Amino acid sequence: MNFFDSHAHYNDDTFENNRDELIKKMYENEITNIVCAGYSLEKSKLGIEIAKKHNHIYATCGISPNDLTDNTKEELKEIEKIAKNDKVVAIGEIGLDYYWNKDNKEYQKEMFANQIEIANRLNLPIVIHSRDAWVDTIDILKNNPVNKKGIFHCCQLNQELIKEALKLDFYISFSGNITFKNAKSAGCILLVPDNRILIETDSPYLSPEPLRGTVNNSLNVKLVAKKIAEVKNMELEEVANITRKNAMNIFNIKE
Repeated sequence: MNFFDSHAHYNDDTFENNRDELIKKMYENEITNIVCAGYSLEKSKLGIEIAKKHNHIYATCGISPNDLTDNTKEELKEIEKIAKNDKVVAIGEIGLDYYWNKDNKEYQKEMFANQIEIANRLNLPIVIHSRDAWVDTIDILKNNPVNKKGIFHCCQLNQELIKEALKLDFYISFSGNITFKNAKSAGCILLVPDNRILIETDSPYLSPEPLRGTVNNSLNVKLVAKKIAEVKNMELEEVANITRKNAMNIFNIKE
């Protein structure tokens, strides 16, 4: 089986001392593709450097709503430049976060829209971070159409959000939170058709059960796939194949 971890942060400081060793271990254990997601200018640059060192790793570039500064408008000029690298497969993660940041909502919206414009100029999909902000997220996407669509990464378990995202032809990516004991994830998983579902770890965050609370890594994407297989009454290998095919498609990666 081959698994595609569609969103991980090997550019995070957590992996500073064992990054290459871990990445090698992933590939040797059926994790044949990983997207290293940017979330600031610095980490987007590092993600590209990591991707350039490893054939099976790709990168996204963007500034997340939790990493905005007074200088973000200037930084986006650099994001657009570096995103022209061949290993960059999307603009992201970008979006809105009203859980951690409630005081700059209008600025978040502006920077989200600005980065959609970058994605459209570069003919790339986007990777969306949306937390406690789904109504505004959907509204921005309706008013700022994304040419190459994209992914709701680590999608919140909100059926209304998922329905609206699917209407806009976006993909839904599930992470370790679908395995949490109190998560009402089955209904959300069943809403997503097979040709729109992805799996991810969001490493080093959100380790799935029974590893919750530990540092996450891409090996654990198998536990996310296992949960989806259980809910959809599918074989694990079928989930691995479907989600890998979907990821290759949205990121425009050739075999």
